[in-house]
Amino acid sequence: MATTHPARVYREFDHAELAVAYSPSSCIEDLSGELAGYARHSAASRARLTVHRDLRYGPEEPELLDFFPAPGPDAPLQVFVHGGYWQELGKSDSAFAAPDFVDRGAAFAAVGYGLAPAHTLDDIVAMVRRAVRWLAANAASLGVDPDRIHLSGSSAGAHLAVMALLDPEGAAAGRIAGAALLSGVYDLEPIRLTYVNDALGLDAAGAYRNSPLHHLRPDLPPLVIARGGNETGEYGRQHEDFAEVARRMGAPVVSLVEPERHHFDLPYDLGRPESRLGAAVLTQMGLPLRAPGRSSVASAIGHGG
Repeated sequence: MATTHPARVYREFDHAELAVAYSPSSCIEDLSGELAGYARHSAASRARLTVHRDLRYGPEEPELLDFFPAPGPDAPLQVFVHGGYWQELGKSDSAFAAPDFVDRGAAFAAVGYGLAPAHTLDDIVAMVRRAVRWLAANAASLGVDPDRIHLSGSSAGAHLAVMALLDPEGAAAGRIAGAALLSGVYDLEPIRLTYVNDALGLDAAGAYRNSPLHHLRPDLPPLVIARGGNETGEYGRQHEDFAEVARRMGAPVVSLVEPERHHFDLPYDLGRPESRLGAAVLTQMGLPLRAPGRSSVASAIGHGG
């Protein structure tokens, strides 16, 4: 009797295999511990630094951000967009890297946005774009140089950061000085075919519309594109595909694979000069690799996350 094999739904994957390929937690032992670490270290950052919480950037209830001012005027700004597959986490989990930037003379913003399924992906993309526009429009009053705004994001946050760069209103694309994209998903067609889409409800058109890989433009700023060495093969493929297309569009690209990192602890390196990722981001921003005075929370975490 012939053996029946599950049908392929995407590339070489059947449904079960594709679900694993897009489950970053399949590469680690303690997802809840990793997520709790974001909240714990972010709370330590807020306890140590000056922070203006819940600044409203748009009309919807979740459209709030936390802003950590720089120690001086006309400072660069690092804007971080959190991950969580568009349905978990928040700005309160997103401030762990703030000290690394503030200690070096930059400002830092942690962006909050509405989550699925209460909000569609189109809504979420629009929110993050409004956040970036608001920060650019209010740069002077925030003590920020409007020509030195940088974006970063992890996982779904990397996707949203790129979508902000592609804002059709044009307010962001011409002003953003650089971006750091960590463990991103840039083509959402496979996401549409997994469990993740239970909350997103994407159809084929929605997945294409919200896939930055298919909409990159020649006006992209310099990009740092990074992933952990301990990630699924599909995250590795998405990383390589995006880097290739971005280079083809003419963007300066630094592509990094950090062998000792995974999907969830890589973001701690965002501003850590001891890491290749942190050194690349700080260099992109024109910031010193050595910070004066007290060491930051994120640096103190080390490689333990």
